[in-house]
Amino acid sequence: MRTTIRLDDDVVAAAEQLRRERHIGLSQAVNELARIGLRRGSSPRPFHQRTEHLGLRVDVTNVAEALELLDDMDHDR
Repeated sequence: MRTTIRLDDDVVAAAEQLRRERHIGLSQAVNELARIGLRRGSSPRPFHQRTEHLGLRVDVTNVAEALELLDDMDHDR
């Protein structure tokens, strides 16, 4: 299939690099990069939130009080 598309600069750079390394045409390089992306799967890695113990406990049931406590801590710096 022949079509016209606009590629971002980073995509063009990656395709040009692959084209030079493998001595292939630009279309074949773009197709190979697309296939690599398809093989990786459509779902990104699940998000995992890391936490750290800071030694501070904030009761967030009273938002105004929590904000005041955090604001006071900010002014102490």
